[in-house]
Amino acid sequence: MPRSGPRSEEPAAGSDGWSRPLLGASRREWHSPGPPAPPSPRLSSGSPVNAKSHFSELQSPTLTAPAPFADETSCQCQAPHEKLTIAQARLGTPVDRPVRVYADGIFDLFHAGHARALMQAKTLFPNSYLLVGVCSDDLTHKFKGFTVMNETERYEALRHCRYVDEVIRDAPWTLTPEFLEKHKIDFVAHDDIPYSSAGSDDVYKHIKEAGMFVPTQRTEGISTSDIITRIVRDYDVYARRNLQRGYTAKELNVSFISEKKYRFQNHVDKMKEKVKNVEEKSKEFVYKVEEKSHDLIQKWEEKSREFIGNFLELFGPDGAWKQMFQERSGRMLQAFSPRQSPNSSPTRGRSPSRSPSPPWVINKASPPSSPKAASASLSSMSEGDEDEK
Repeated sequence: MPRSGPRSEEPAAGSDGWSRPLLGASRREWHSPGPPAPPSPRLSSGSPVNAKSHFSELQSPTLTAPAPFADETSCQCQAPHEKLTIAQARLGTPVDRPVRVYADGIFDLFHAGHARALMQAKTLFPNSYLLVGVCSDDLTHKFKGFTVMNETERYEALRHCRYVDEVIRDAPWTLTPEFLEKHKIDFVAHDDIPYSSAGSDDVYKHIKEAGMFVPTQRTEGISTSDIITRIVRDYDVYARRNLQRGYTAKELNVSFISEKKYRFQNHVDKMKEKVKNVEEKSKEFVYKVEEKSHDLIQKWEEKSREFIGNFLELFGPDGAWKQMFQERSGRMLQAFSPRQSPNSSPTRGRSPSRSPSPPWVINKASPPSSPKAASASLSSMSEGDEDEK
């Protein structure tokens, strides 16, 4: 792929008839001279790509500077410029020079849609050199309208696009044969929608009839007009934004009243933002409190169930306390109630049918019910003793 060489006072003529500047500070670093590079593998026409061409593509130069301006280069054709057909160009011919493709436009607020169109123009053919024409401010304001960026800013934006090999300043609105011959243009790349301007239904009509037009595809959803529409639609938002960033009302071309209104709105927005932050923090705090409260209530319920269970186990109808009380009551009754003597105890001098207990033996099974009964029992025992004597 031919490269735009560095600018020098004395250009050196190459074997292909093109005068190129000598090596120096260039946009791309040059490799050692050799045979013409094979077609690039970035092919839009579906041509086969071999390993050799892929290796050559890997050896492509590195961008080190912006693209040069056409009026600052000494690139002039010394050999006859043969006319090419699109079919020939897509086959990679001629091998001794690149296919020179031209794309023009205003390129105001340079965006991705512009870059994609230039990428398509650059990759139309295996070996191409892309020239980009940019119209001046005077011409643009006359035929299209006012621009956001001035011509110098638009020129520089194009110079730093990776697909551009050369920038033509003050490009014509309508392409003339003299302009095409001067820059040795083989093909013109643009979207195929008829472009009506300057009293013509399509400014590219004569280019299409000459077989030099190659169409590209527009990128939907983005254009300079769309970007400007967004800014105009949200004008107040951007005016307030720039006031916050330190721009003055004079720089923004807004009145004193509008400035005060925008600044008041900025203060209101700040207050709303603070309130919103406080609300969010409050919600977060309440959520944490609720979460902790839920945990505390859950733990309290667990402890309550455990306490109630332990209480019922001790003091319930079948609890351990009742059993222990019954056991102790039984022991106390046994302690206060002695055991009764057995009925089959041996007797002396008594008939088997009647076996009265000795008078001195107290009947354990029936203790005296009162003090009088006890004294009567003792007196009877004494009388018995006297009789035996």
